[in-house]
Amino acid sequence: MSDTVFSKIVRGEIPAQKLYEDDHVIAILDVGPLSKGHTLVIPKEPAETMADLSDPAAAALGRVLPRIARALKKATGAESYNILQNNGESAGQSVMHVHVHVIPRFDDEGLAMDWQAKNADSGELEELGRKIARLL
Repeated sequence: MSDTVFSKIVRGEIPAQKLYEDDHVIAILDVGPLSKGHTLVIPKEPAETMADLSDPAAAALGRVLPRIARALKKATGAESYNILQNNGESAGQSVMHVHVHVIPRFDDEGLAMDWQAKNADSGELEELGRKIARLL
């Protein structure tokens, strides 16, 4: 894994507005926010994608995300928020270190989503489901 801006923030080489830190995770305000309070939750373990992350590091992310969401709602007054995590360039990942966006949502700003669901073939779903289940 390359040395990323998030690796440097975790090591304290680049300043950041820290909101939370423990042995496994750091949460900082995004310097290019989509809305007021846009936060990045970053595991200290160096991993490019969620699939590369160890189970303990992933569990640490999962433990802190609800706390961050509650604090952001109270601090910003936002009733809604997105939790977004991108894996790989074609999924929109721009920094190749796992990070989770917690984005407070307001009616007049932030993230625009164009979700275009497709109709799935039930036979393909069944076959793919069995294949994935075997791999787990």
